[in-house]
Amino acid sequence: MAMANSDDAALELVTFTIIIDDIVFPDGRTSMACLGGGGPQTAFGAQLWFSNGERVGLASGVGADFPESCKDWLETTGVDTGGLIVWPFATLRAWQVLEEDGRRVEVWRVPVGEEVWGMLRPEMNVLPPLYQKAKTYHAGVHPSGLDIPFLRAMRNSGAEVVSVEVYTHAEEVVPRSDLQALVSTGHIFSPNEREAASLVGPGPPLEMIERLSELGAEIVVLRRGDQGCIVHRSDSKETWDVPAFHTVVFGGGKKKGKSKVQNFSLEGMDVKDAIDPTGCGNTFCGGFLAGWYKTRNLLTAALWGSVSASFMLEYEGIPPPRVSEWRGPAQLRLELLQPLAKQIFF
Repeated sequence: MAMANSDDAALELVTFTIIIDDIVFPDGRTSMACLGGGGPQTAFGAQLWFSNGERVGLASGVGADFPESCKDWLETTGVDTGGLIVWPFATLRAWQVLEEDGRRVEVWRVPVGEEVWGMLRPEMNVLPPLYQKAKTYHAGVHPSGLDIPFLRAMRNSGAEVVSVEVYTHAEEVVPRSDLQALVSTGHIFSPNEREAASLVGPGPPLEMIERLSELGAEIVVLRRGDQGCIVHRSDSKETWDVPAFHTVVFGGGKKKGKSKVQNFSLEGMDVKDAIDPTGCGNTFCGGFLAGWYKTRNLLTAALWGSVSASFMLEYEGIPPPRVSEWRGPAQLRLELLQPLAKQIFF
């Protein structure tokens, strides 16, 4: 049974997966019952740039115990919840233990079995009709052949853009046929550096991007944490290196201080310290997908993704649901980053 929230307006973007995160920070502090799993973060990243009535839907299996605070966040943010399917199991919930060196350990807090796959990413044919014909999709998938049928279902829906993110590194070699399908079934393929290395072997960023492109990826978005991102179009070879916002502003440090950007005022941007990297990759992907869908401009998409991630980084868990208030500051952050992007000639 789906939560009744959809109307007949088309959905510009559908994203997947909810896990309730109980976050443990390196200093022992905790932040409990945070919306996680990637879907809410992706939705937030896209909503930051959707200001003309575009609609974002979230699809996932949840239990009857789904926290009211999480429902309230989704509704206040304007995310359509018609794709939340109530399952006869507990809502997926996990400890997220963060270490000083950036490592994260996930420990399930609820029993998980085979049903976990259907809850993380419900099959297209069980979703409401509007969710089956969205204009764009973004999904985090397993780095193997496991989710390839799901990816093909999204691509075959007629969507304009399908964005794919692997949610962890591959622990064993992925057969070449599965690897080709994994990176090429969507229009956008976005791993971080560790994930990319686990799929195509370690190497400098541009070498890994080239290997992914040779496997059939149309657009490669290599996320590099505090080093920003490198984005690449396989057809035209257009490539950009975009720095991370907080690295630009604070010179790589995590604490607030004097801006490292000369001749640029931070007034009006309300820049906060880098607090919690959890979900920043998902948020980046939401902003990138929104940018590519609306502009078909590779640099614009990379900038939108980078700005979206910069807001997520400033909060424990997911930011408060006041997306409309951040659109002005987002434009200022965009103006700061744009001249600092560097084109790379492949």
